[in-house]
Amino acid sequence: MKLNLKRFTRILVVILILSLQVTNVFADTYALLKLGSRGNDVVKLQQTLNSRGYSAGTADGIFGQKTKAAVTSFQKSNGLMVDGIAGNQTQSALYTQSVSRGTAARDSQYATNLYWLSRIIHSESEAEPYKGKVAVGNVVLNRVASKDFPNTVKGVIFEYFEGIPQFSPVAEGTIYNTPSEESIKAAKDALNNVRPVGAATYFFNPDKSEGKWIVQNKSYVMRIGNHVFYR
Repeated sequence: MKLNLKRFTRILVVILILSLQVTNVFADTYALLKLGSRGNDVVKLQQTLNSRGYSAGTADGIFGQKTKAAVTSFQKSNGLMVDGIAGNQTQSALYTQSVSRGTAARDSQYATNLYWLSRIIHSESEAEPYKGKVAVGNVVLNRVASKDFPNTVKGVIFEYFEGIPQFSPVAEGTIYNTPSEESIKAAKDALNNVRPVGAATYFFNPDKSEGKWIVQNKSYVMRIGNHVFYR
């Protein structure tokens, strides 16, 4: 009887060890999410994509075409297999990036800045060369750093002077359009301190506006595509 008890105990220990190993193996395994998937896992996916600047639409827990497009954009931007399906590899990369940015407050601020900066870049310079896109982001961030303008990206973009918005996309409503993958990338570069126009705080398209006050009061920096930049 004692022998059987010892044998039973050993078997129980082996089972416990194996169960722990299995738990560890699957600790970082995520449910496969694709077109038509529903539930809390999809909500988490949509919220995280939105916070990282990849517009997945409303976090409603339904994996639709907009969520698929956001997943595809994230995969392209991060060198992952592009299939529009949020498998283990894609979700691991997405959630690891979010955690690695540090505190929740810092992550939230970065996400907000990326959200608005990518949209102003897209609406102001969709047809401009990539350098011109980064330059627009450069100008916005220079304004954020200047005492003469609001101290947030969103504040700068939505600033009004004598009842007129400083950026025409705000008046036209195009500021709310979903940015392209290239515009998101340009925003990330600008946030990473890529500064093609240095200290410039103004730009305009001379084919659409005279920019008389800027020309008379500011210093010319350079022209990129259809935009001229001043500081």
